[in-house]
Parts: sequence; structure tokens; C-alpha cells
Amino acid sequence: MSTTKAPARLLSPEELEAALRAIGAERYHNLHPFHRALHDGRLNKAQVQAWALNRYYYQACIPAKDATLLARLPTTELRREWRRRLEDHDGTAPETGGVARWLKLTDGLGLDRDYVESLEGLLPGTRFAVDAYVHFVGERSILEAIASSLTELFSPTIISERVSGMLRNYSFITEETLAYFKPRLTQAPQDSAFALAYVKEHARTAEQQQAVLAALRFKCDVLWSMLDALDYAYVAPGRIPPGSFRPDTTA
Repeated sequence: MSTTKAPARLLSPEELEAALRAIGAERYHNLHPFHRALHDGRLNKAQVQAWALNRYYYQACIPAKDATLLARLPTTELRREWRRRLEDHDGTAPETGGVARWLKLTDGLGLDRDYVESLEGLLPGTRFAVDAYVHFVGERSILEAIASSLTELFSPTIISERVSGMLRNYSFITEETLAYFKPRLTQAPQDSAFALAYVKEHARTAEQQQAVLAALRFKCDVLWSMLDALDYAYVAPGRIPPGSFRPDTTA
């Protein structure tokens, strides 16, 4: 019996979009048990601190990832579009932009800012996952790199869940603490609309379409594996790696 897999057929742009959205419905990290616990108020403050501290590395690396892609884009129009993402995350002045707002979140959770920025408390799983994403964007085709950003198609849902759940369930969380998220409710849809249109236009062969789908699956795996690492270290079985954040000594 032959086990040769039939070649993928060329999808219409609408079918490609549907396939991308199906990946999010199955694999996006709003489905992860750690996110559900965070949203539902089942984590303690130390576990929320661990999440915010580790997620900082992802946030801080996003503009570096985007700068890597920006340098490879072939047209003024593309570079202008992607440059906006750098400004969204790095800001246009000190204490502006998404990275600075994330530090206000860690400040509000009682974490020492110098400790957060030092990255000393990162879980190895966080570092490996984020670094893999940055390397992916730098090494793969422009089409795959842009496609990997399409998790932003699904981020408004997780942001809305996260903000409402955390404000409702944690006395140590305020709207000011969560100031990072409000701009993302408009930035992420704008960014994802551009990326989706680009992918639908430029994935012109079945092979390119399969690469686009694989890129989004990879990005979903990055985000999922970050929560896996947090869950293992800080929920169950609670085995914190040597050198990683320990709430009783570094908060």
C-alpha cells in the first residue's frame, strides 16, 4: 500500500484565508490551560508575575524581529508599512510604545524593573521559543516571515478575554496595569489585515501556500510552548529550572 502523500492543490485566496483561520481555531494559545487559568483567576500573584516576566522577553524581541524583516523588504511601500510596527512597539520617545507599556505591567505587579530587563529570571523554554521565532523571521522567505505574524488575526479575542478576566478576578490588577493591551485592540487588526492581504496575493503556488500555513502553525507552536514552560515551572509539577524566577526571592 502506497504511503505517498498526494500533492496539495492550489487554494483560492478565500480558501487559503479559511485554512489560516482554522489553524488559529485549533492552535491559538487562548486554548492553553495556563491562559484559561490566567483568565479565570485561578493563578496566584506569583504565577501572574512569572507570566508577565517571561512574556516581557517576547514583547522586547518583537521590534528586533520586525527590524530584521524590515531590512529585507524590497519596496518603499512595504518598508513604510512594516516600520509602523517598530514604532508601535518601541515607541517614538522614551516611555512610549508597547515594550514600555509592558514594563508598566511588570512594575504594577511588583517586579523590579532592572531584574525584568536583565532577563536573568527567564525560563529556558521562553528563551528558546522566542529566539526560534526571531531566527525564523530572519532566515525564511519574506512570505513565510509575514505569514508568521498572522497570529494577530486572533489576538483581539485573547486580549479581550485577558483584560476582562484579570480585572474581574485579581485585586492586584488595575486598568492602568493593563495599559499595554488597549492600543493592541486597534493595532493588531490593522497589522493582520495588511499581512493577510499580502499573503493571499503573494502565495501563488500550492507550495507557497503550504509554506504559509506551516509558518502560522510554527508561530502558534511558539506561543503555546511558552505557556507550556510556564505551566510546568509554576503550576504543575512546579519544577522551576535553576536560575529562573523564584517569587520568594526576586519579586
